[in-house]
Amino acid sequence: DVQLQASGGGLVQAGGSLRLSCKASGFTFDEYAVGWFRQAPGKEREGVSCTSAADGNTYYADSVKGRFTISRGNAKNTVYLQMNNLQPEDTAVYYCNRGTFWGQGTLVTVSS
Repeated sequence: DVQLQASGGGLVQAGGSLRLSCKASGFTFDEYAVGWFRQAPGKEREGVSCTSAADGNTYYADSVKGRFTISRGNAKNTVYLQMNNLQPEDTAVYYCNRGTFWGQGTLVTVSS
């Protein structure tokens, strides 16, 4: 079974940093694109960042460009999201994703 286990969320002040991790299992990790979505209270889920399997290309939503960095540790079957200069509008549940598969989410709360 495909499993995606996200961790690393928490409470941080504006301007702070967090690093999210998503441990994947049940598939050949380095053959798939993986990414992060988020859902803020009362809002729809939105794509944050993703990284391709073959060529390492990355995508970032405009709202996080220059602040967030996605990376993958293929040896550890893990995808990371380094989030710097966090702002209150980044408050959301962050989900790891591979296609139709979703992790359980990890809550990021940024206080002003």
